[in-house]
Amino acid sequence: MQTSDSRTLPGDPRAAFVQFEHVYKSFGEKKVLFDVSFDLRPGETLAILGRSGVGKSVTLMHLVGFLRPDKGRIFVKGQDVATMSEEQLTHLRQRISLVFQSGALFDSLSVAENVTYAISEKHSLGDEEAREEAIKYLQMVDLEELVDLYPQDLSTGHKRGVAIARALAAQPEAILYDEPTTMVDPIQSQLVAKLIRRLHDQYQLTSVVVTHDLKLTQRVAERVVLLEEGRVHFFGTRDDFFNSSDTLIREFVKSDQVRALQQAAH
Repeated sequence: MQTSDSRTLPGDPRAAFVQFEHVYKSFGEKKVLFDVSFDLRPGETLAILGRSGVGKSVTLMHLVGFLRPDKGRIFVKGQDVATMSEEQLTHLRQRISLVFQSGALFDSLSVAENVTYAISEKHSLGDEEAREEAIKYLQMVDLEELVDLYPQDLSTGHKRGVAIARALAAQPEAILYDEPTTMVDPIQSQLVAKLIRRLHDQYQLTSVVVTHDLKLTQRVAERVVLLEEGRVHFFGTRDDFFNSSDTLIREFVKSDQVRALQQAAH
C-alpha cells in the first residue's frame, strides 16, 4: 500500500472523525474488503476511488453500521461502530447523512415535502414553517424553483441536488455521497461537484465521496483512498495521488480519461 505522510498519528490533536483499522468483509466466499485502514479528519473531504466491485460502497455502508466488519474496528468520533446497539446506530445516522446514488427520494412527496421530512425528524414545526425551512435548504443548493415538483419530474442531477438538500436539512456533522455524478451528463456533473465543494467551504462539513470520477475527485477531495481488489492500494493527499508514478494509479487515471473522451463523443 502506498501512503503519504498525511495520516493522523496517535496523539495528534487533529483527532480522526472516522478511523478504519484493519477491516475485513466477505459475503460467502467472496472477499470484498481485506485489511482496509484509513482515517478521515473533521472538516475534511475524502474520496474513495476504485473500479466497480472493489468495495467502495461496502466501505461506506460500514461507516454508518448498515454492515458490520468480519474483523477489524471502525471508529466514528472515537466510538466503535461495530459494537454499537441499534439505538446507538440510530443516533449515529442522525448525525451522518447518506446521499444515495439513486437520490432515494419519496416518489409520493413533492420536493418540498421530501426536504421537510428530514426537518420534521429534528424539529417540531407547523406545516408552513417547515415548508419555509425546506425552501431555505433548497436555496442552498440553488433548486428552490423545484419546490412543488415531484421526483418523476426531475432530472437525475436535480434528484441528487434535492437529496443533498434533504441531507443538509438533517443538520448532520458529516455527509456521505455514494457515486454522486454517476448517470448524469457532464454539465450536471460539474454542478454537483461545485455544490459539494461549496457546501464544504461554507459549512466545513466532513464528507466522504465514493466515486470513480477523477474530475470530481480533483475538485472536491483533500485526501484519497484507492481500493484495488478490496485492499487499500493508496492512501494520501490528492496531489500525491495525481502525481504518483505508480503503475496501477497511472492506469486508473488513463482509463478515466478514455472514459471521459468516450462520453464526450456520445
